[in-house]
Amino acid sequence: MKVVWIKRFLLILAGICSIYYMVPSFINRDGTIESFGHGSHGMEQSVKDLYNLVKDLHLKQESMHKLLEEDQDRQRKIEEKTIGMVKKPGNKGKKLFPKSALFQNWGGENLSEDEQKEAQALFEKYGYNVFLSDRLPLNRPLPDTRDPRCLMKTYPKDLPSIGVVLIYLDEALSILKRAIRSIIDRTPKSLLKEIILVDDHSTNGLSLFNRQNPGLLMTRVRHSEQLGLTTARISGWKAATADVVAILDAHIEVHDQWAEPLLTQIKGDRKLIVSPVFDRVNYYDLEVVKYMPASHAFDWALWCMYERFRPEWYKLNDPSLPGKSPSIMGILVADRTYLGEIGVLDGGMKVYGGENVELGIRVWTCGGSIEVVPCSKIAHIERSHKPYMPNLSITMKRNALRVAEVWMDDYKHNVNLAWNLPFKDHGIDIGDVSERKELRKRLNCKPFKWYLDHVYPLLDTLDNILAYGGLKNLNANMCLDQGPVPGHTPIAYSCFYYMPQNTYFRETGELYIGGIKSHKYNFNRCLTDDGNKDNEPGLNDCHESLQKRIGIYWDFTQGKEFKNKQTGRCLEIIKSKLLVQECTGQRWEIQNVIKPF
Repeated sequence: MKVVWIKRFLLILAGICSIYYMVPSFINRDGTIESFGHGSHGMEQSVKDLYNLVKDLHLKQESMHKLLEEDQDRQRKIEEKTIGMVKKPGNKGKKLFPKSALFQNWGGENLSEDEQKEAQALFEKYGYNVFLSDRLPLNRPLPDTRDPRCLMKTYPKDLPSIGVVLIYLDEALSILKRAIRSIIDRTPKSLLKEIILVDDHSTNGLSLFNRQNPGLLMTRVRHSEQLGLTTARISGWKAATADVVAILDAHIEVHDQWAEPLLTQIKGDRKLIVSPVFDRVNYYDLEVVKYMPASHAFDWALWCMYERFRPEWYKLNDPSLPGKSPSIMGILVADRTYLGEIGVLDGGMKVYGGENVELGIRVWTCGGSIEVVPCSKIAHIERSHKPYMPNLSITMKRNALRVAEVWMDDYKHNVNLAWNLPFKDHGIDIGDVSERKELRKRLNCKPFKWYLDHVYPLLDTLDNILAYGGLKNLNANMCLDQGPVPGHTPIAYSCFYYMPQNTYFRETGELYIGGIKSHKYNFNRCLTDDGNKDNEPGLNDCHESLQKRIGIYWDFTQGKEFKNKQTGRCLEIIKSKLLVQECTGQRWEIQNVIKPF
């Protein structure tokens, strides 16, 4: 019997047994029942029945305690056996990979040299500790990281059926099997209709093992070539037949009662896309780290991030309640038919990235909504490195531009700003977007400004950016650079127009160096002149500098001097050194101009 159900049953038993102590006038402490006088025979019989019930429940409680102790002892033996497999006293070899991200974090120092070589080779291939995974039980217990209020919730009996899609590319076999085992063991049989394995052209194989689950449909979809994460998810959706489809990564383990909270929300609103809360599984020791509920957000480059829920969620003072989210991380659960009605995912996305943000914007603007459900937990391995390609920014950039072109209207150029790309002729082929634009029109979706105003007002619209890119001194033929990080001293450096040299000039006169923040709650780093005699410019938090009355505002015209409004000194380069000094007429030019200034 699972520990969580034992605990819950014991709580119920304890509550019922407390009746014994609530009726001292009926039942003596020695267990005998007092007489109530003439005419009380019926009541006396009822109390006798109650006493027998309580006595029986006490015996069951003792039995449950014994089962619980036996279960804990069994799990302890499993853990001790597993630890013994990877920590062998007296079998130490020299550390062969002291700089490896695996061995820097994992206690594998007692492995033999051959075992270290095996563990490191598997880690380099998969991005997590396969050596350890192969030695852990497939049905290992997970810590219950839910809010205690989740344990007290009940769910409807007539929930829709669920089909689970697992996407993978060269996943370790033990990781896949553990994911499947957790889904089978921790999803009610009455709800779980199918498991669909989508193999995006892996080099290793997987045998389907459903002999012990003859009523469960297990399907494998294999791509004949690598088509990317988005296409793999679409393939899984196409193969699904259940009422609700859950599209998950394959390097996961579901917690107890993961499905019921999600299905309950969808049963209440079929236009709702939901996500569980992910606990992190360390890639090096595979231990589960509790993550608190948070919304799924993004920046203008469309990189995903966690963010606080809206203030109204916290006012409810109940962390077990679902919270609205502007986007979704990629793992998603939805009514299968509804997901098809709104266009599933954008099949024009390449390899990896952006498809989750596109889905979030589309769902919200086209009549649906997104929620994160705290009482549903999934443990997810955060890989040290991903299998698709070493530099995911290549496809992220391309996919982000595609999302912007279809969905972001007048704000689409903020994606160009985030990636430091020119507004026109950026040279990146985003593919044919006509079908997605037609989908948006057919669904009668709201404009992106509505999304910014009502769903994600924390995004800074960056309305008053006049110019961006590298800021070049035409006299010295060098560029402004953020300099050493961490640090607060910008420098002059040879122009290469990459992130350390990205600048953003605002209509207010602020100049940001090294990047621009996407959210209103963040502060950028401004070029400053504090007026000191050392003649060195600074690079500091704009808000703090303003409070200290340090000059953050500059006068600048393209091709002319760069002058601080407060000190009257100019930014210049003398003998390759960046200075603020009395103006000598040095000329500067910024790479991309948005509006004349």
